[in-house]
Amino acid sequence: MPEPTIITIDGPAGAGKSTLAKEIAKKFGYLHLDSGALYRTIGYACVQRGVDLSDEKKVLNVARSISVELQNGKVLLNGEDVTRQIRTPEAGKWASQVAQYPEVREVVVQILRKLARGKKVVVDGRDAGSYIFPEAQLKIYLTASSQERAKRRLEELKRKGFNLSYEEVLKEIVERDRKDENRPFAPLKVPEGAVIIDSTGKTLEEVLQEVEKLIKNDP
Repeated sequence: MPEPTIITIDGPAGAGKSTLAKEIAKKFGYLHLDSGALYRTIGYACVQRGVDLSDEKKVLNVARSISVELQNGKVLLNGEDVTRQIRTPEAGKWASQVAQYPEVREVVVQILRKLARGKKVVVDGRDAGSYIFPEAQLKIYLTASSQERAKRRLEELKRKGFNLSYEEVLKEIVERDRKDENRPFAPLKVPEGAVIIDSTGKTLEEVLQEVEKLIKNDP
């Protein structure tokens, strides 16, 4: 059986989706498409323009007017590298707000589908396999306990120079889960046919080994 051309990784905030997707892309020669980066960029662009994120119409206008490119792990907004700016805790909250709007999600979906055309891609997000690429040959639902996810997120933020408490990060993760799971349009769920991988207590290498077996279709 040939290797899948589209791999999707869904799961809650902080489960390690992007990290795993990057490793898969590197090891197996896939193009990595990070859907969360697009929502963060739209939120960032709105804030830069002074747009109220609760104004759906204005947010949609921004989403439709900007150019976002994903290049080798970098995110370009109208040609400018905004990779660092969109990886702040605030940008995560902005992403959560703009991702509520169905028409904004549709803009992101169209960008991702266009980028994926004719390529081998690994896509991570909260509706990658359930909505963006329901035809994906390999769907993974990556999860971990909220406590583990908060711990990992805290370590990541500290490495980037942000000083938050564990309690703050855990509260944010739990709230993000609630919003994602109860979103009326394309909510977070286990996609049909997905393989569930719980990464609680596992190293990245251990998870990658599980995924490698799935890609190679090893029993």
